[in-house]
Amino acid sequence: MTEALFLTAGETALSERFLKDGHVIVAAEAPAELARIRDRAAAIAAAHLGLPVPEDAGGFLDRIHDRVEVSRLNDLRLAVFDGLNAEPWFRSAYFMQARRSLEILVGNELAMQLRVNLSIQLPGDDSSLLPVHSDVWNGDSAYEVVFWLPLVDCRRSKSMYLLPPDANARAETRFARLGRSSEELFRAVEADVVFLDVPFGSLVIFTPTLMHGNRINREPDTRWSMNCRFKSVFSPYADKRLGEFFEPITLRAATRIGAGYGLPRIGRE
Repeated sequence: MTEALFLTAGETALSERFLKDGHVIVAAEAPAELARIRDRAAAIAAAHLGLPVPEDAGGFLDRIHDRVEVSRLNDLRLAVFDGLNAEPWFRSAYFMQARRSLEILVGNELAMQLRVNLSIQLPGDDSSLLPVHSDVWNGDSAYEVVFWLPLVDCRRSKSMYLLPPDANARAETRFARLGRSSEELFRAVEADVVFLDVPFGSLVIFTPTLMHGNRINREPDTRWSMNCRFKSVFSPYADKRLGEFFEPITLRAATRIGAGYGLPRIGRE
């Protein structure tokens, strides 16, 4: 491929992994800022529950099910979601966890989702499930990627799953016969899904063209994860548009000049 002549060996390797597997798991690029995000999430959660700021943020988040009932979980999630997204440093700190990988896989003039999503899944809780789906079925662009960041160690059913590209392609060719409900669809592809092992300090970037979701968390600890979509500013959009769902975050100087330039008028003054 011609582009391989212009990419470094590391860039080519990451790109080939992404094309083959539909996702990559990489180390967070700004560990201190990641710790800041986790610490702030724990502090907001503690304040919402009327508790002191925890000394061990990770342990506090893992065991949050000892502090909150399922009936109050969404109120807690919204408090942390709103609190983090209100921090002026937060979105930049989130982006910095995967900046280099995003530039390799997507481009260096990026648009970022306006608000970063948050998921909390207590052990045994069936009220926070994300049924099997592909984001492009619901108005997302195939040119996007999803950057998924855990705030605790995520493994097995405490994590998310993906349907790998080959299995996903096979399933889509017989989509109409796979079932009428999301549960029937999951059962049809269950043998092929892969649950991602993502410890705290690592992250996932995946293509939204693949089926994915989560199941009941059968692990003893609570899952905390965040996700946000990124795309090249000038790649095609679907229903979620620039200025409504995305905003440019890394426009380059030449683009700024070009966007503001107009040819001079020819004729009389």
